[in-house]
Amino acid sequence: MADRIMKVNAYTTLDLLDAEAEGHGFTEEAFAVLNVTSPRENPDHVSLQLELDNTELEHLPAHAETVRLSPGEARELAADLEKHAETVEAAAEED
Repeated sequence: MADRIMKVNAYTTLDLLDAEAEGHGFTEEAFAVLNVTSPRENPDHVSLQLELDNTELEHLPAHAETVRLSPGEARELAADLEKHAETVEAAAEED
């Protein structure tokens, strides 16, 4: 990923995902980086960051999205991810 905004290293949560950017009149696919962090000093939130590989995008400039979550929101997201992961795994087992 040239011109990367997020730092990617051995501690990055997920560093090679298939992603999609959708806008009015376009949909683009690219590799992406997804990271979950919290501040080292005085942590007061959880950050969820996503950056698509801008070398594969025509409609969007280089950028990264960040969502700040409270501990409760982070747990709610984690529980929802677990629920949907179980649904997909169960469907795969039926095939």
